Amino acid sequence: MTVELEHIFKVYPNSKREDLIPMLQAIQDEQGYLTEEVIHEVGKYLDISVNKIYGVATFYDNFRFGPVGRYHFRLCHGTACHVAGASTLQKELQKLLKINAGETDKNGLFSLEVVSCIGACGLAPLIEVNEEYYTNITLESLKALVDKIREKENDVL
Repeated sequence: MTVELEHIFKVYPNSKREDLIPMLQAIQDEQGYLTEEVIHEVGKYLDISVNKIYGVATFYDNFRFGPVGRYHFRLCHGTACHVAGASTLQKELQKLLKINAGETDKNGLFSLEVVSCIGACGLAPLIEVNEEYYTNITLESLKALVDKIREKENDVL
């Protein structure tokens, strides 16, 4: 067991299968994403195959397997968001951020993830940026949001 996971494993001392999701969430909260090494360590600790862990982790939209940008955009593409124009927003967002869905830009500033549903259908279309929700997004408000973030980053530099 690696030292970096030992303190998380101590929170789940009985090593039960039910602990898998909260354990993965705790690891991701701390490390930012789940690595192959982490998946193997969790598998050993919980006596669960790596394939089963990947099956669970890939089923849920909130688990990541690579680093995300300082501003992580999650674009909802559920039914309500799709009907409200999520595909158009995705194309515009990819153009504005200069990345495709599933990518992080080379500076580590932006990443884009398209998710199947965020669960706020009455507020469609919806984007989440670093756990902050932006609802009823239009092309204009999307551009304004990205511009605001870029200005904030330029002020920091």
